[in-house]
Amino acid sequence: MAGAGYDYIIVGSGSAGSVLANRLSADAGTTVLLLEAGGSDRSLLVRMPAAVGRLGTPRFNWQYETLPQAAMKGRRLYWPRGKVLGGSSSINAMVYIRGSAADYDRWRQLGNAGWSYEDVLPFFKQAEHNERIVDGFHGEGGPLNVADRPYTNPLSHVFVEAAQQAGIPLNPDFNGAAQYGSGLYQVTQKRGARWSAASAYLHPAAERPNLTLRTEAQAVHIHVEKGRAVGIDYIAEGERHTVWAEREVLLAAGAINSPQLLLLSGIGPAEELRRLGVPVVADLPGVGKNLQDHLNVNIIRRTTGKGTLDGKSSGLSSLLVALQFALFHNGPGTSNIAEAGAFVSSRNDPAMPDIQYHFIPAQVVEHGRRKLDGHGITLHACCLRPESRGEIRLAAVDPLHPPVIDPRYLASGYDLKILMDGIRRGREILAAPAFRPWLGEERLPGAAQNSDAELEDFIRATAETEYHPVGTCKMGSDAMAVVDEQLRVRGIEGLRVIDASIMPTLVSGNTNAPVIMIAEKGAEMVNSSQLSAVS
Repeated sequence: MAGAGYDYIIVGSGSAGSVLANRLSADAGTTVLLLEAGGSDRSLLVRMPAAVGRLGTPRFNWQYETLPQAAMKGRRLYWPRGKVLGGSSSINAMVYIRGSAADYDRWRQLGNAGWSYEDVLPFFKQAEHNERIVDGFHGEGGPLNVADRPYTNPLSHVFVEAAQQAGIPLNPDFNGAAQYGSGLYQVTQKRGARWSAASAYLHPAAERPNLTLRTEAQAVHIHVEKGRAVGIDYIAEGERHTVWAEREVLLAAGAINSPQLLLLSGIGPAEELRRLGVPVVADLPGVGKNLQDHLNVNIIRRTTGKGTLDGKSSGLSSLLVALQFALFHNGPGTSNIAEAGAFVSSRNDPAMPDIQYHFIPAQVVEHGRRKLDGHGITLHACCLRPESRGEIRLAAVDPLHPPVIDPRYLASGYDLKILMDGIRRGREILAAPAFRPWLGEERLPGAAQNSDAELEDFIRATAETEYHPVGTCKMGSDAMAVVDEQLRVRGIEGLRVIDASIMPTLVSGNTNAPVIMIAEKGAEMVNSSQLSAVS
């Protein structure tokens, strides 16, 4: 074989890839290559949490769009995904949420041995260093720093008080014994700065001589010989390169790019591949299917004063915020914007919340790309367990062409109902006594929009992604499963997928912490497999 050789090749340096690079290169006798399509994360915009709205540029972001969504007035929805060291953990809102215990127990019930909550909790704890909470649910000394923000806007505290007045109890730890309740979110920050997967795992390992990192290197093809993955082609600076893997190829490129790379390599639904002229290597009908995402709808109200985060992004105010952050790592620059939230149940079942709220002390529409005048607050509501399923498929055989993203939002009437309930319950919180001195008129949907038909129309016209796509290389044992419970791609030796795409069902909350857990568990599987091979 021509070209460089490594024991392991990892595709993607995001939340999963950074973990894998660290854990596998900890063995000095192992050589690891990490390929990342994006560039460096060395930027004040990445480090300063409140700059999250500035990370939508091509320097940091794939800037994907969906197909026009039939159930959402034909709209193409913007899907930001991280294209930078640390992946989406370098551009997200840093909210640390694991989901509910029932999510993982369901994975086990679907036939995935070793993936119950009892099985995965040790890996959450292994990853974590929680600055405030030390108990049986949390870790100490792990690479991923989880903290309370140095700064929280006063209106976020008002939200928590109002939620309690609306009958939603205080929950100081959404990742502990119960998820139900309201409170301030903990965040992946350290000393007030973003603490991405790259900060936690990749940068500490970067100087190891057995770890090679190549940025701006987009993987475009997996070489399979005699049923085994043996290498990767990637494009860098316009040229195609080939590298070889002695042990395994590990895809950690996320729920969009991992299935895309499999499809480009002839691993996927045979008929779809043949229609595009892609030689079929393995007929795996589930590749790219089972796409799930949290859909989000906004309630926006004006405030009676200026004590919000609106306007912090312009003029002298922005400079002062950035200077305070750079010098002292405190103040509004440390805000992750989505500071508080709640988990509630539309069925009044505290054991199984189905709505999540993110409270933002600013007016945010269209991912912050459209500015509203004045000052206000936003309450995000999302359906935690959507029934709608979509897909990722190839648009062309050109590996640099974006794939087709079709989430098929609101294909299930259940999802629409939960979002309507989310608006109504959210309005109850915002109408609680604690908010009366603070809030003015409702701008969206608008106080006059109350009927089912009006709220349905509003949701179809305005709902957006909550940035949690998963499931496109799902784990399982049925005909549509792509990987087994050891995350090995079915029918191909030496190839695993270790990222959000393996989730059989979407977890009940933000997905960054679960993906890091998956990678911690996946790294142990890879290491254990190697030990078995040499024993």
